[in-house]
Amino acid sequence: MRLLLIIGALATTAACGGGRVSGDVGTACMEAGRRDASPALCSCVQQVASQTLSGRDQERAAAFFADPQLAQDTRQSDNASSEAFWLRYKAFSDQATRICLPTT
Repeated sequence: MRLLLIIGALATTAACGGGRVSGDVGTACMEAGRRDASPALCSCVQQVASQTLSGRDQERAAAFFADPQLAQDTRQSDNASSEAFWLRYKAFSDQATRICLPTT
């Protein structure tokens, strides 16, 4: 099982460097105007989103790039649906950080 996870991470990392950005999350990443955003990084984040979030969750997560307050409101919501989404989003975010950001 561990070997499969490592192979999956390597395949994802290899796919991240293509430079072509697509998908709701990848496009939002590029359009947000963050200093460290790049086609390689945003493509990688989209790859992780595609593996971990449904299409509907990706649409919802993409909105956070344009409106960070929306993320905060979602995190603090008492709505059961928002709470469940936040747990899925947090898992996606943690995995994207591990896979897509270089460690220094």
